[in-house]
Amino acid sequence: MNLEALRDYCLRKGGGVTEEFPFGEEVLVFKVGGKIFLLARLDAHPATINLKCDPVLALELRERHPAVRPGYHMNKKHWNTVVLDGSLRTDEVCAMIDHSHELVARSLPSGKRDRSPGRAGRLSRRASSRASGRPGKGGGGR
Repeated sequence: MNLEALRDYCLRKGGGVTEEFPFGEEVLVFKVGGKIFLLARLDAHPATINLKCDPVLALELRERHPAVRPGYHMNKKHWNTVVLDGSLRTDEVCAMIDHSHELVARSLPSGKRDRSPGRAGRLSRRASSRASGRPGKGGGGR
């Protein structure tokens, strides 16, 4: 996966995903609800990205893939650096991006979570069912 394909993939996720350069023009940052879920080093060759990850899964991915390392300049328990050197399939990188996005989106206050119709993600269904008072998967009404 190259950086242009990565950028397109992140922006297609919807739910208020934004791209910014808060750390200078060498680091592209993607946020959901104002919180970072991906950082991409534009000056690294091969390209690298930092992704949030469940701590247990982070360790498993590092053991399984040499291209997955503890997060550079991040909390190494919760972040991985992924080297985009071609050793990981695109679907594997996309799954890691999805996981990072979901972890961050799930941590947002309910008012900042995506509730747009047409989103089929678990977060949207849960938010909708809670708002309507109907029990939903993973949580009941109030």
